[in-house]
Amino acid sequence: MNSAAADLVRLLTVRCETLAVAESLTGGLVAAEITAVPGASKIFRGSVTAYATELKHELLGVDATLLAQRGAVDPQVAAQMATGVRKALGADWGLATTGVAGPEPQDGQPVGTVFIAVDGPFAADFPTVDGGKVASLRLNGDRADIRMESVRSVLALLFQELASEQTGNERAQDTEQNGGF
Repeated sequence: MNSAAADLVRLLTVRCETLAVAESLTGGLVAAEITAVPGASKIFRGSVTAYATELKHELLGVDATLLAQRGAVDPQVAAQMATGVRKALGADWGLATTGVAGPEPQDGQPVGTVFIAVDGPFAADFPTVDGGKVASLRLNGDRADIRMESVRSVLALLFQELASEQTGNERAQDTEQNGGF
């Protein structure tokens, strides 16, 4: 999986942008994947592993009422985690993972329910939830499978956002060069 992290490190390095990560069910695996790439120190600000629900509020600024009403396994929680870590660690981009890896359901959610989020300097017309983009996953497999697929998915979500931003900028530049607006 390290090639996805390597691609992200290269792309963020070229863009002179930084990354921070907030993790729950992945317990530090996203940060470990990124920091395994040589040169990651150029872009990686750090991570917060907020495994306990109260730490999501205390360290990342997730709304306490939201946590009390819906629990930690919620799309808005993921979005607020990504925004919170981005702000707390002073990064251009924030990633977050929250969900249920098992073996038991949590917060009324079945095993394999995962929410991942990315927050960053989005274009004004980009659809976001609480400032970030959230994806809902329903994963199969054992605890290790669910955690590793969550890592892969959150890295892919950021890569997809970075690639779509780049494509949009290239289209705008091409239009300007060809006399358009």
